[in-house]
Amino acid sequence: MTGLDWSFYNWELIQGFVLKGLAFSVQLTLIAMIGGILLGTVLALMRLSGVKLLAVPATIYVNGMRSIPLVMVILWFFLLVPFVLGRPIGAEMSAMITFTLFEAAYYSEIMRAGIQSIPRGQVHAGQAMGLTYGQNMRYVILPQAFRNMLPVLLTQTIILFQDTSLVYAIGAYDMLKGFEIAGKNFGRPVEAYLAAAVAYFLICFALSQLVRRLQQKIAIVR
Repeated sequence: MTGLDWSFYNWELIQGFVLKGLAFSVQLTLIAMIGGILLGTVLALMRLSGVKLLAVPATIYVNGMRSIPLVMVILWFFLLVPFVLGRPIGAEMSAMITFTLFEAAYYSEIMRAGIQSIPRGQVHAGQAMGLTYGQNMRYVILPQAFRNMLPVLLTQTIILFQDTSLVYAIGAYDMLKGFEIAGKNFGRPVEAYLAAAVAYFLICFALSQLVRRLQQKIAIVR
């Protein structure tokens, strides 16, 4: 630690290199979270519908995505889609689409577990009141499932934020990229990567504490 250049850690580092990358990392996390939860919920409903025409494709998609490393999906999408379309779509847009499609598989499993955790009596009560399958899901099952799975959904979002560092593979400017560029410009790569590790730890640890408090509040409500 005595060999570190502590003058490297200053406001110029944060303002000039890190904030821009952090903004994109947060933006990517929020877009992938919202899109992933929406698409994941649809996939979960398809798997639970009991209709093979819906359940089989959803199962293949979820299991397939969960069996492939995220960095491979990022690279495939970034390299193959422009080849098919005949024009590039940019590293940032590729990252947003890829993360949304990939995370949907994980959010789908979370939502499926949440839906299945609701007692069958709730479903039968809704049916007895004359609710259709869609109305039953919308007004009875999904609101309870979301509340039950909220801590797990947020925990997956923290993991998603950590995974945003993988966009370095396609050259997108995320928080890690900002630290890396600063380290190269000032000739201090060790200090830069150490600062990046600390930044990711502090952000994820703070978010995990918020999730823990939320989980405790939900437990009290129950």
